[in-house]
Amino acid sequence: METNLLIHKELVEKSKKGDRNAQFQLYKLYVNAMYNVCMRLVGSKEDAEDILQDSFVKAFKNLHSFRYESTFGSWLKKIVVNKSINFLKLKKIPITAIENHEYYLTNEPTQNFEEQDIKKIKKGIDLLPNGFKQIITLYLIEGYDHAEIGEILEITTSTSKSQYHRAKKKLIEIINTL
Repeated sequence: METNLLIHKELVEKSKKGDRNAQFQLYKLYVNAMYNVCMRLVGSKEDAEDILQDSFVKAFKNLHSFRYESTFGSWLKKIVVNKSINFLKLKKIPITAIENHEYYLTNEPTQNFEEQDIKKIKKGIDLLPNGFKQIITLYLIEGYDHAEIGEILEITTSTSKSQYHRAKKKLIEIINTL
């Protein structure tokens, strides 16, 4: 029985040997999911397409380093997320520590997101400033924890947590105005 880590092993192994058909099959299997990851992070169709292209090129060039310690999809997703974050860094979209701001979170009760309309939440996320949008997307949608987000964005875990709480508070404010 094949384990989850070995999904598409035959295609990966053929791709490692330079089989273009196998590479194209892997591309077809993952392109839509990875495009959605890019879009959630960068928000621009053209930028997402460019990042996606670069990500697949990097993945196929570095396929020899893939050792089945995760699924191919997880490995590829990490490349896509890192490429997207690096793109945003180059565009100078800053993420700053909460200590640099005069406003701090209070212990106000939080609203239950499950009661909110999904369309409002998606629209609210789209209306967030880019730094907040990154944190919300990485944490809530992509499922990274704050330590991983800290590594990806080159910030501390506590900065990731504080940015997430500020982003969540801002998202609630936006949703309440929609």
